[in-house]
Amino acid sequence: MTSLPHPGRTLVMGILNGTPDSFSDGGRYLASEAAIQHGLRLLAEGADIVDVGGESTRPGAIRVTAAEEVARVLPVVSALAAAGAFVSVDTSRASVAAQAVAQGASMVNDVSAGLADPEMLETVARLGVGYVAMHWRGHSDRMDSLACYEDVVGEVAGELAARRDAALTAGIHPARLVLDPGLGFSKTPAHNWELLAGLDELAALGQPLLIGASRKRFLGELLSEAGVPRPPGERDDATLALTALLATRGVWGVRTHTVAAHRDAVAVATRLAHA
Repeated sequence: MTSLPHPGRTLVMGILNGTPDSFSDGGRYLASEAAIQHGLRLLAEGADIVDVGGESTRPGAIRVTAAEEVARVLPVVSALAAAGAFVSVDTSRASVAAQAVAQGASMVNDVSAGLADPEMLETVARLGVGYVAMHWRGHSDRMDSLACYEDVVGEVAGELAARRDAALTAGIHPARLVLDPGLGFSKTPAHNWELLAGLDELAALGQPLLIGASRKRFLGELLSEAGVPRPPGERDDATLALTALLATRGVWGVRTHTVAAHRDAVAVATRLAHA
């Protein structure tokens, strides 16, 4: 059975997209060797977790086959686990999750919280690994149309609570369950800011929180000039500022494209909190 890391500070999860079409780094690490080398760099920079994905979940993305997803992630998961990394596999398919765990993954990061594959929750429970259940309303090709809320914090908290309960009922141990509010997934930029301001209500669900804000559109819009959003690759400083603030709030983890600076920001926030 795999225990979640709890080092007494906010964890930094490094993003490794082995995809051709992810919104920020699509295509850069599609080849297995390039992905492995990047994962090793993230590990050397201090990543607590390396999150390996083989299917883009950017708005509008079209699903790949399970076979393609497996071909993209398994060699990378195997190599990084052998190098000593705590590896998470970013997938919403139970079959991919099971194969990745067999190759050394210690966590499943499921953007659908089990809604995309009815076998996911029982599979994760059987495997005994960590599980991230993210708030989700539909696949990438239609998720923007589902960003309709009267009270986004209350509704996301309620829907996450239902997925928490489903995961626990399926046999996933509460000590291995993390919740993610799903910034950018069926959320407008305004919704994302409301969720970040409402973290206390999400924390009241009783599970650790993972926040994935790195380079996302709502940061690009915040930093827009003459109505033109800041490009994804130029949003790292804003992401870093958010990491520092989230660390002072005691979130369990942040999911980022870069690692070293975020580890530094977490160290500063942690020290200040204990001053």
